[in-house]
Amino acid sequence: MTKNSFFRISLLVLLAIPLLLSAQEKKLKKTLKELDKYYEKALSDWEVPGMAVAIVKDDSVVFAEGYGLLDINGTEEVDANSMFAIASNTKAYTSAALALLVDEGKINWDDRVQEYIPWFQLYDPYVSANMTIRDLLTHRSGLKTFAGDLLWYGSDYDRDEVIRRARFLEPTYDFRTKFGYSNIMYLTAGQIVEAVTDTTWDDFLHYRIFEPLGMERTITTTNELGNFTNVAQPHTEFEDETITIPYLNWDNIAPAGSIISSVNDVAQWIRLQLNNGVYKNDTIFSKKVQREMWSPVTTLPISAGAERLWPSTHLKGYALGWQVYDYLGKKIVTHNGGYDGMISQTVLIPELNMGFVILTNKNASLYYPLQYKTMDMLIGGNDTDWSEMFLKWQKGSEEEEKAQDEEAIPASLPLEDYCGTYGGAIYGDAEVSMKDGKLFIDLLPTKGFESTLEHLNCNAFGIRMEGYPSLPGGTVNFLINEKGEPTELIIDIPNPDFDFGELEFKKKM
Repeated sequence: MTKNSFFRISLLVLLAIPLLLSAQEKKLKKTLKELDKYYEKALSDWEVPGMAVAIVKDDSVVFAEGYGLLDINGTEEVDANSMFAIASNTKAYTSAALALLVDEGKINWDDRVQEYIPWFQLYDPYVSANMTIRDLLTHRSGLKTFAGDLLWYGSDYDRDEVIRRARFLEPTYDFRTKFGYSNIMYLTAGQIVEAVTDTTWDDFLHYRIFEPLGMERTITTTNELGNFTNVAQPHTEFEDETITIPYLNWDNIAPAGSIISSVNDVAQWIRLQLNNGVYKNDTIFSKKVQREMWSPVTTLPISAGAERLWPSTHLKGYALGWQVYDYLGKKIVTHNGGYDGMISQTVLIPELNMGFVILTNKNASLYYPLQYKTMDMLIGGNDTDWSEMFLKWQKGSEEEEKAQDEEAIPASLPLEDYCGTYGGAIYGDAEVSMKDGKLFIDLLPTKGFESTLEHLNCNAFGIRMEGYPSLPGGTVNFLINEKGEPTELIIDIPNPDFDFGELEFKKKM
């Protein structure tokens, strides 16, 4: 090739770059316009009051929109500054807080927990002594998913007391062998921040992450909500109607899920992540620790159904505060969050230097199809209408409850004989008493965990905690000994998040 030929080719390449960039910009604008219409329709189809979405590309927020209403009973509309609970998306922030301490040489990922919290104990002494910070962050403690969550949910136990009571939870798996999603282990990780820095986890995040990123509408406690306007209200489905429910304080589990934020603020967090820990030329954490946070540790199973739906996904794993998998040939770094009345999703696509966040204000699965539709549109290569598909499946799986015509067996004891205090080491006490001629139960550690017990059959009674409308109705079964005395009660409230059956309530004499 002659020198002149080389210069001519180089000139053509230089001239072509602006045209290529212009074509990419036009394509992105078209994609975002299509997504905007899709989001609006999906929100209506799923009957979710409100939602906000932000998309980041090449260190710029290219899309930030609100849809619907903050409160179904009001008229104020959602925008990109509206605040929502992001729940378990908080876990990545806790991991990042620890990453800052790793960068500073104050801790290592594989340090044992008892080096910083000497009183930390789980059921197995070996696990207690050998649990590391990495173990806390990767859900491989041996506990089953959501084990012990009723210790913190609405209870008056503080952070340390929740951790202390975890020692009574029996493991389901061997240590470091299987995935078991644990909020309590993330709480423990957050308390390590406090042990090392003499600063609360909340203040550490505020000064070391929120403030440098300009996240002025991001908080870690519902106690601060009164300082803000433009706050979305949680909603749930109750008796075939969408209703508002109050914010529930999550201070005692904060490092696992208490952050409240807006899509404009989370977009700055996404910029930091995509820039390998750098924000506006300011290094918050190193690329080395970010690589650790994005490196899968605990394998996640892929079901046969998931293989059919998403054949391009071959491997899934949980890293340090993030789930990682492959999709349409790209690495996906993601996490979702489920708060009582709000569900959210954060997604990073590092190879495209893109990411997005979806915040919704109802207990509904809308975030899930929108996640895949957004990835499909941004990556390219799939035109499935995930919203329509998942909505159809959901409606098809809803079965009407049929009334039982069988005559119920009367209670085996006078109602007064069931009364008393029932309890155990894990959770604490439940008080059963008479109220207006019926049995009444009060789970004492949790304000509002109370219900009239309606007789169903023999020693089984119906329970419905009206103070928590997102929980379905269930049953309370009293176990009776050969002397005809109640010795224990077992609570069964079927739901995907809390296992009432793991709590022990033995009659106290």
